[in-house]
Parts: sequence; C-alpha cells; structure tokens
Amino acid sequence: MQKKIYVVGMFDEATASKVQASVSGVAGVTNCVASCEKSQVLVDYDDASIEAAIDSAISSNGVDIIG
Repeated sequence: MQKKIYVVGMFDEATASKVQASVSGVAGVTNCVASCEKSQVLVDYDDASIEAAIDSAISSNGVDIIG
C-alpha cells in the first residue's frame, strides 16, 4: 500500500529527515520519503493496521497531519 500524507510544520530538511527516520522505524513500513518542499510524507507499507502508528511517528516530531 502507498499513502501520501500532507503535513504542516515540516519547514526544513532536518525536520524532514527526523520524520523520515521515525516513520521508517515503524514495523511494516517498507519505504518512506519526507519532503519539506512538498509538505508531504510518502509511505509504502504492508498493512492498513499500522496507519495509526505512522501518523503517531509523524506527529512525534512536532509535525501536524492535514490530510
């Protein structure tokens, strides 16, 4: 599965790197690319049951999910 998550608060590459590392650490995530320029996180994962964990990993870096 692939999900594009739009975010607010990811203003620089350092924050994008932290978000990317956090989401990549979620069990079941196969790929993650966070882009501060596009204000989005693109995630590939195995099972819809981990979507809450993905959202939590993003939010744990002070970034808000808008869609």
